[in-house]
Amino acid sequence: MSEEGRRGADEGAEKGPGQAYQVFVVMEDLVDKLKLLQYEDGFIKGWGFKPLPRHYFAIPTNPGEQFYAFTSLCAWLITKGGKHFDQPQEYDDPNATISNILDEVRRLGGAVDFPPSKLKQGCGEHAVYVLDKLADEAMTSTGFAWEKPVYPEEEMEEETMVDDDAELTLNKVEDEMMLDDDEIEEEETFLDLEGLKKQSMKNESEGSKPVEIMESTTDAAEWKLEVERVLPSLKVHIKADNKDWRAHFEQMLQHRDGIEHSLTETRGHLDKLHQEITRTLEKIGSREKYINNQLESFLQEFRAMQDQLAQAKEKYREGSGGVTERTRELALITEELEQVKSEMEERGTSMTDGTPLVKIKQALTRLKTEMTQMDIRMGVVEHTLNQAKLKDKSNMQRDMNKPVSDEQY
Repeated sequence: MSEEGRRGADEGAEKGPGQAYQVFVVMEDLVDKLKLLQYEDGFIKGWGFKPLPRHYFAIPTNPGEQFYAFTSLCAWLITKGGKHFDQPQEYDDPNATISNILDEVRRLGGAVDFPPSKLKQGCGEHAVYVLDKLADEAMTSTGFAWEKPVYPEEEMEEETMVDDDAELTLNKVEDEMMLDDDEIEEEETFLDLEGLKKQSMKNESEGSKPVEIMESTTDAAEWKLEVERVLPSLKVHIKADNKDWRAHFEQMLQHRDGIEHSLTETRGHLDKLHQEITRTLEKIGSREKYINNQLESFLQEFRAMQDQLAQAKEKYREGSGGVTERTRELALITEELEQVKSEMEERGTSMTDGTPLVKIKQALTRLKTEMTQMDIRMGVVEHTLNQAKLKDKSNMQRDMNKPVSDEQY
């Protein structure tokens, strides 16, 4: 696969669902190229590998085994292309091996626009691309070139002749079978005139001329009876051929006569039916006119009643609208009346009930008691204040009247 084809596949990977399977197609082409390079002898037998399936590097199966096979196959293809490349070992550094392989791909002009880690699995689109690029270079180095396909010439004439002979043979067999069937039917149903003629000629040739005139000893009545008995068998029947144009023509004439005869009878019946339908329609039209004339007054009355009914419905509609409004007003007034009644009941119960007066008297009594207690407390407090004032005055006078000693100076 060329680099441009691979690039086109990469660019169109998102354009259609078929691009996801492009790697399988490239892998199949790669296997074909390896077979052309005779990798069975050089790689499989020489380096001790198993034959590669057609989609071995397209799908991941065993990463370690696939990576080792991938690097070994790359080394073999590089060697096949005329460059020295040591066979990788299982314990070699994978990064160094991949780097050396990519260097060879770049040297061949291949574009490496993917990270080297993509090749560590030993499978996938990038691995197949590298192998395909190296396989192309190996085929170029070995001098392999694709030639134009050579298509074998097909001998159509002989086959056509054979088919024609086969058709002729089949037609002959069918004709012979049909003739045999016809002969069997004729032998069963018809009298063989040719056989009778030959038999009579044989009898004449075998017999000699009579010496004297032969006289019949058969009774005439018995002879007539025998003739009447054998007469149906002596009739010659000619088998009609369905493909004969005369038979078709006679059938056409018979059918035409039958159609004409049926047409005359049918036409008479149709004419009678047409006349009856016409008379019936005329009667229906006259009856309809008569009924319309008779019912004209009733129709006018019916229209007038319909107009009155429409007016009554309109009045009823207007009246029903007024009733609805008045019903709504009545509901509002009823609610207001209920509220007024409830307020009046509350006021009446409050006027006749003496409980509030009792509560007021009790409250006044409590107020008087509390006022008396407050007066007592106020008197006690006032007495306490007066005593404190008197005590302060006596203390001040005693201090003022006390002589001052020298020690205080």
